Amino acid sequence: MRYWWVNHKQTSKQELGGGYLWSPIREASGARSQFYDNMRIATPGDAVLSFSGGVIRHLGRVADFASPAPKPDSFGAVGDYWSASGWLLPVAWEELPAAISPKQIIEELAPLLPAKYSPIHPESGNGNQKAYLAEISAALFEKLTGQILAEAPQSVLQASTTKALASIDDSIATQVLQDPGLDATTKQQVVLARNGQGLFRSRVFGLEQSCRLTHVRTPALLIASHIKPWRSCSTAAERLDGANGLLLAPHVDRLFDKGFISFTEAGQVLVSPRLDPNDLTRLGLAEACATGCAPFSERHAPYLQFHREKVFLK
Repeated sequence: MRYWWVNHKQTSKQELGGGYLWSPIREASGARSQFYDNMRIATPGDAVLSFSGGVIRHLGRVADFASPAPKPDSFGAVGDYWSASGWLLPVAWEELPAAISPKQIIEELAPLLPAKYSPIHPESGNGNQKAYLAEISAALFEKLTGQILAEAPQSVLQASTTKALASIDDSIATQVLQDPGLDATTKQQVVLARNGQGLFRSRVFGLEQSCRLTHVRTPALLIASHIKPWRSCSTAAERLDGANGLLLAPHVDRLFDKGFISFTEAGQVLVSPRLDPNDLTRLGLAEACATGCAPFSERHAPYLQFHREKVFLK
């Protein structure tokens, strides 16, 4: 288990209420930030301390791996200079019995703070500029909270993940339905595409005949899965493009959607180092992943590139 500290005074209300953390992928200048990269390093079950307004009031458990998602509408004008796309990290939050003020015990905390990428200044106890999600030691976590956490119940983590992703997707669906540039039929089809249905599913079937890995062909057993996730698409055309989809058996779809596997244009299967290789054997997919699949078309290429860069867990 890893331990994290998030500085999110500007967005704490939205993130605590929505069950997530959200950050841009890079700084406004285009530079990489370790604090933003940490969003993809955090692993389900990790602990997170919420620091806002000078105190720690909430403890969270990372519910799922971070995935690409647009900036939440609930942020409003906050972070206007941030990119419109970033990382969404589902977190199950709970309020602590009493708020913790790091500044009041900064002399005790200072030796335990990270030498690099510290969330707060070791002398003043104020939040460091640009610091967002910072990794901290178990010793610092225990010093602050007086506890070391047991494993989180999977039901709690799953519920938080569902809540966070549904919140983002529902917001996007509302935007689609209110878009004056789309006719009523297109709006309906874009919303249906969220769940792999309607026109999108028909278009995917026009390009694919079976599951890429299992070769299952029965339509009722196949999911029309977006390559570039529905919530990450910027236009209705992308959300309805059959080339932005694959037909996958349910267990393959789950692996692909969560970023545990991806594909090269040549058909090589990429397996995430975060996936237990024994699970591929248990799912009956080890041989299929080693063998790969048929090459993809040029139309698939940009979507596959997005999946490898933003969804696949490295």
